[in-house]
Amino acid sequence: MEKPQVITYAEKSTSLSLFDCRWIPCSAKFVVLGSKPRGTGVINVYEINEGDIQLVKEVEKTKAFKCGTYGASSLQDRYLATGDFEGKLNIWNLEDTTAPIYSAAAHKEIINSIDGIGGQNIGCGAPEIVTGSRDGSVKVWDPRQKGKPVATMEPAEGDARRDCWAVAFGNSYNSEERIVCSGYDNGDIKMFDLKTMSLRWETNVKNGVCGIEFDRRDISMNKMVATTLESKFYVFDVRTQHPKKGFAYLTEKVIVEFVTLQAHKSTIWVVRHLPQNREIFATCGGAGTLCLWKYNYPARRVMCDTDGNEMGVMGTTSLLQNATLSTQPISNLDWSPDKQGMAVCTSFDQTIRIIIVTKLNTL
Repeated sequence: MEKPQVITYAEKSTSLSLFDCRWIPCSAKFVVLGSKPRGTGVINVYEINEGDIQLVKEVEKTKAFKCGTYGASSLQDRYLATGDFEGKLNIWNLEDTTAPIYSAAAHKEIINSIDGIGGQNIGCGAPEIVTGSRDGSVKVWDPRQKGKPVATMEPAEGDARRDCWAVAFGNSYNSEERIVCSGYDNGDIKMFDLKTMSLRWETNVKNGVCGIEFDRRDISMNKMVATTLESKFYVFDVRTQHPKKGFAYLTEKVIVEFVTLQAHKSTIWVVRHLPQNREIFATCGGAGTLCLWKYNYPARRVMCDTDGNEMGVMGTTSLLQNATLSTQPISNLDWSPDKQGMAVCTSFDQTIRIIIVTKLNTL
């Protein structure tokens, strides 16, 4: 009992296919994105009230919603950006959902992943949204600029297009620096520098990349976690980039190129870092499992190779706790930015769960 405990505080069964969930900033409410059995899209707003999950509002649209973010909106506006199965990017004011306040035909196929930066007093610079799609492209959008993206990262004409499963912002510690990282179905991970508009680094982890996240978006790059098929996740030290070897990976033995850790007995769909402590993160698996991890830094983070080039030194990860929440894959999880240890998660058993993780303040 000295370890953190994962407790299901409340749960609610629905008739929906649930794909994403996000806390509404500065509230006890959250949104769930998905589709109804007939294929229409829904944005449902729920509120926690006396231990119960209550539906506050339901918004139904013609196309199913796959993903959403509040990352590019201010705490005053709290506008939700969504990506749908038709490839459209929309931004909604949930007070009036008759029409989106911003809309773009972003991609030719489904938008698998979305992330936002520049709102919520998180990160510096312009409010921007990044989308990754099955059409193989990654696009960055500024809601103040209508119609077309401010940056597009896609294969050259004639090259193979891989399905982009995950995107994430990072390195937004001043008004000039910003990084986008993307993961693909063939195991490619690409890091784009938006300041220089160039590919900064790429690697391949041999399994499709389902989730990717920096430990913090609004600091100079520190760590990044990528989750993949076949029960594996990878921890990168992205503070120090070696000119030839790139970023150090975590490994169970010595500092080499790779890291693999058996976290779940199935695909790891999601990684989410705790907002109040960047060294703690959760991974969610295809068997309905949630694992809580802590990253332990090494005695020193940088060493020099024989040529005098700096290279990163990896620490270790320790499993704090694990729990089986569902019989079906957990499709998404979002930590509450206001209440440490509280999270909402959705799963393919059509159930929404509020979970509480105890003792996080002792770590």
